[in-house]
Amino acid sequence: MRSDPNEALPARTRRLTILPALGLLCLIFLPAAGAAQTTASVATEENVRAEPNGLIIGQLHAGTPVTVVSIEGQWSEITFDGFVWIPSLQMRTEGQFDLIVSASEGENLRAEPSGPIIGRLGSGTLLLERGRIPGWVEVERTAWIWSPSLSDESDTPSPAAEPTAPGEPEPSPAAAAPPAAGAEGAGSAWMQSEPGGSSILTSPDGDTLATARPGSSMQVISREGNWARVRVEGWVWAPDGAEDAADDSEAVLRGVSAADLSGDPARYRGRVVEMELQFISLERAEAVRADFQEGEPFLLTRSTGPDRSFVYLAIASSEVEAARRMTPLDRLSIVGRVRTGAAALTGNPVLDLLELRVIR
Repeated sequence: MRSDPNEALPARTRRLTILPALGLLCLIFLPAAGAAQTTASVATEENVRAEPNGLIIGQLHAGTPVTVVSIEGQWSEITFDGFVWIPSLQMRTEGQFDLIVSASEGENLRAEPSGPIIGRLGSGTLLLERGRIPGWVEVERTAWIWSPSLSDESDTPSPAAEPTAPGEPEPSPAAAAPPAAGAEGAGSAWMQSEPGGSSILTSPDGDTLATARPGSSMQVISREGNWARVRVEGWVWAPDGAEDAADDSEAVLRGVSAADLSGDPARYRGRVVEMELQFISLERAEAVRADFQEGEPFLLTRSTGPDRSFVYLAIASSEVEAARRMTPLDRLSIVGRVRTGAAALTGNPVLDLLELRVIR
């Protein structure tokens, strides 16, 4: 008589035989990690938020690539990255994030070091560090953005549609709503804001643009369902000439001396300046120089103006060979971004070099 093969095995051996099979089944039926993630780009400049319709932590410019992680209603959870200037960041030792934007007015997010601006991060925004080069940190953040502001939305994951009962016809698209009563006089209707005030949004369910105080009169321009597009007139404080005072943080300042930079560091921090300097030597930063990364290469130069002040030009590692070919006392025409107008160790300006030309 043939015996049951399992009877020949001790109980512990049978359990060991079954466990690998169970593990294999788990692996088969586990969803692939990240399978729902897709790439997209920002179609129009839009706020990014810590949570859906939550705190605004920055803005992304049109064309910025992002990874869509998930979708919740009209909001998409995205991951984006870029480069931020080191002096505008501080290290964190607690929590899941490595860095915080410490600049009081926020800082630009760039596609590459000293490259195109792809967004703006608000002061206090938390970031993950992904890499570092002299003067710059590559950062990453996962946040939320209004889904209609992303391009290629057909490629983004969407919630599963409700199943249609067998034999039940598919619902037809809703017919356009008839014009609201009184719509003939578009632009002539007026309304008042709510007793508690009314938020004025960029679009239905969009970001808040302004808040109308209780009882404010608003002209209704058009309607879309329960939403009304309104026009509000008012006055804002704008000193004479404010119309021309556009954001010129990227404009090149000429005629600025080293003494100007060290005399008012806060005014010039982050500004782009053009200067004429005299090359002295190629150096590497020691640990004591708090405005540099240890070992970061820089050019020691002197102003050609009456003050004859020293100016430090931080350069990328790729520019070191070209710097070695320069001769002491060469006159240089440079364009640089002011890292600080007054270095902590010496009180002299430190610039990140953007352009350099030897004057022959």
